[in-house]
Amino acid sequence: MTTTPAAWAAADPYATALRAGRGPLFLRRADGWLLPLDVERWCAHADPVDRDVLDRCEGSVLDVGCGPGRLVAELAARGRTVLGIDVSETAVHHAVRIGGRALRRSVFDPLPGEGRWGTVLLMDGNVGIGGDPRALLNRVAELLSPGGLLIAETAPVDIDERVEVQVVDVIHSCGPGGAFPWARLGTPALLRQARRAGWRAAGQWVADGRCFVALRSRSASSSAAAPKSTAVISSQRARKPSGERPVPRR
Repeated sequence: MTTTPAAWAAADPYATALRAGRGPLFLRRADGWLLPLDVERWCAHADPVDRDVLDRCEGSVLDVGCGPGRLVAELAARGRTVLGIDVSETAVHHAVRIGGRALRRSVFDPLPGEGRWGTVLLMDGNVGIGGDPRALLNRVAELLSPGGLLIAETAPVDIDERVEVQVVDVIHSCGPGGAFPWARLGTPALLRQARRAGWRAAGQWVADGRCFVALRSRSASSSAAAPKSTAVISSQRARKPSGERPVPRR
């Protein structure tokens, strides 16, 4: 499967916001609904919630949709083997400038180390990349070593939706890339999708209002085939995450 990396890369408001280190910046649905994007946090150093996530990473780490690189820079400073990928040239340049290693690639492009990464990160809502969570989960499974770890940040509400969005700053609207597919998943929805795709839940937690799920890919000895059916449930009501024990820090 391929996506349209030009969508983010050509969205001028996104590049402009990253260069400035601040918003406003939004994802806008066709009906006008706006999802604020936390540019200031993305362009800052890794915060305590980020660092807690990074403490849980195992082996080499691939940060999918690394943005301006706060996580790859933090892991590099710790001496970890890490690579960030992003479709935005501006984001990749920023990540490299602050000490991270990053490539301008889509997750669906050929990537270094396929099948050998210990951990894949889908932070800051990047579980929505491509608008097809099942396809993304299948692709991440190809990137991880058998039994590898995926840590994904989910929406803080119980939602499972597929949408077409544009990157806008409201003032200048969107760039020439136009609309592209996106998905929003809360923790329950991601766990449902993961179970159908053959993943094993390894934990879930909430920190400072941000929600996370840890998943294990199938081990090499597993022969269980993932079911082919999917369920799409739109705009469900908020629900408090369960207290399942999170993946231990390492």
